[in-house]
Amino acid sequence: MDSVKQKPSHYEEAILNKICIQHYHHILTPISLQHLAREWLKEDVPSFDYAGFVVGEKQETAVLLLKEAGVLAGRPFVDAIFKELDCVIVWHAQEGDYIEPVKQIATVTGKVRHLLLGERVALNCITRASGIATIARRLAQKAKACGWKGEVAGTRKTTPGFRLVEKYALVVGGVSTHRHDLSSMVMLKDNHIWTAGSITQAVRDAKVVGGFSLKIEVECRSLEEAMEAAEAGADIVMLDNFSSESAEKASKELKLAFPKLLIEISGGITEENLTEFCLPEVDVISLGKLTQGYTTIDMSFKINKAGKDLSNPTVLSV
Repeated sequence: MDSVKQKPSHYEEAILNKICIQHYHHILTPISLQHLAREWLKEDVPSFDYAGFVVGEKQETAVLLLKEAGVLAGRPFVDAIFKELDCVIVWHAQEGDYIEPVKQIATVTGKVRHLLLGERVALNCITRASGIATIARRLAQKAKACGWKGEVAGTRKTTPGFRLVEKYALVVGGVSTHRHDLSSMVMLKDNHIWTAGSITQAVRDAKVVGGFSLKIEVECRSLEEAMEAAEAGADIVMLDNFSSESAEKASKELKLAFPKLLIEISGGITEENLTEFCLPEVDVISLGKLTQGYTTIDMSFKINKAGKDLSNPTVLSV
């Protein structure tokens, strides 16, 4: 008789989670990281670094302080920034950790003007990435807590030039990235359908160029449109701006007729009403808010000098 596979202990699960957290950066390529770091640094200093003249090139150590509770995300991008500046960074927290303030999450050593060249670029990146990962983690946990088996996802509503960071932060936060770009999956929205003439025609045309390797998703505004998309061969239908009651009815009928069809809900979904859409027949819930209008996590970068308060306290009197 085959042995029964034992469920991992809490300790084993923790180890597995830690291994995953430590290796998130493996989805990023060194060339992409180097390119982004160089472009960001060039943007911030297009000509002279006037303030760099003041501090010179003596060796100093700076500390990166997390001053607001949140999920840490963005380490590979910060690593790439300081690598370009010949600085050495040592992390004191793992990617994906939820951290309470105030905590020193990294120390960076190098020529002082190089430290300060990287300061704002690194902070701009890591505070935003951590902000996305924090809200993503919160929504993922909220969906899981109600027993839902589907996936919370981001959208293509990202910041131009910053998409890789934002999509990466979604992964660290524990949600799906959705399609990365127009080349990742065929999504037929209302403008495509209106121009093509019908859902059926749009799906047929997409299959000509997409072949077997690309999934086709169709944005639908009614059950009838969703049924037409499924019958035409769409892999995924998106129920766009449906109320939770309409989504429940439509998803049940769609799954009854097309059991293998993936159903996504998007539009009008917020952190407050998320669980209303965590329906048994729904596979994906996507929110633009994850990468659009997110709040950042407060952090600071300070040269570590004796007698100086790195926490930058509020001035209470003058």
